[in-house]
Amino acid sequence: MFLWVAIVMGIIEGITEFLPVSSTGHLIVAGHMLDFTGDKAKTFEIVIQLGSILAVVVLYWNRLWSLLGVGKMSKKENSLNLGHIFIAIMPAVIIGLLVHDFIKAHLFSPKTVIVGLVIGGFLMLFAEKVQNKKGVNASDLDDMTYKQALKIGLFQCLSLWPGFSRSGATISGGLISGLNHRTAADFSFIQAVPIMIAASGLDLYKSRDILSAADLPFFLTGFVTAFLVAAVAILFFVKLIAKVKLTPFAYYRFIVAAILAVFFYL
Repeated sequence: MFLWVAIVMGIIEGITEFLPVSSTGHLIVAGHMLDFTGDKAKTFEIVIQLGSILAVVVLYWNRLWSLLGVGKMSKKENSLNLGHIFIAIMPAVIIGLLVHDFIKAHLFSPKTVIVGLVIGGFLMLFAEKVQNKKGVNASDLDDMTYKQALKIGLFQCLSLWPGFSRSGATISGGLISGLNHRTAADFSFIQAVPIMIAASGLDLYKSRDILSAADLPFFLTGFVTAFLVAAVAILFFVKLIAKVKLTPFAYYRFIVAAILAVFFYL
């Protein structure tokens, strides 16, 4: 395993993990093009995903600490708290535990990713129309209600389908629930931390038998690359989405789906 492969895969993971474009779809294409597939490749993808999660922890450090009652707290009566996070992640956690093995065994294929990309793209276009019609009633994280957190959590369940995109599902759910784009993106990233750590940790534990000390340089290179690139991507995205909305990302998903269809089936 060459280190440049780890760098390329880390860059792709860092850019796509928190953008609503499906990191899974991009990593599948990249893995096949680089001839990097199999069980060890799947484990590597888990490790670099943890690198992306670390970027969120670093960038949202103060907000995450405030959720635990440490540091600066909002003066608003119903400010963002652990209750919002718990409500948002529980639907996907429960369903994910029930269908985790089935998803891993049957849904990680180019065909299912293509379907997820297309349907997720249409959801994003629909979310923009709903928000344009109903307007915004939460322009800040501390304006969110528990009901809105639950709606976002239910939409997050869609991301269990590979290719759907967790950020695409949750941001769309946020827009439909009345959040503005920046708030929906911020909440998507923050509530991703516990659920992604749990899911990645479970996958990594189950894959422990195929790892060895010789893999450390390769895996560490991918991890650090994904962390650095994800940090830049998040900072860029939260500024960009307020200007361009989700529509360009939806059309980009359609293009990626078409490329996948040609690459794998024609």
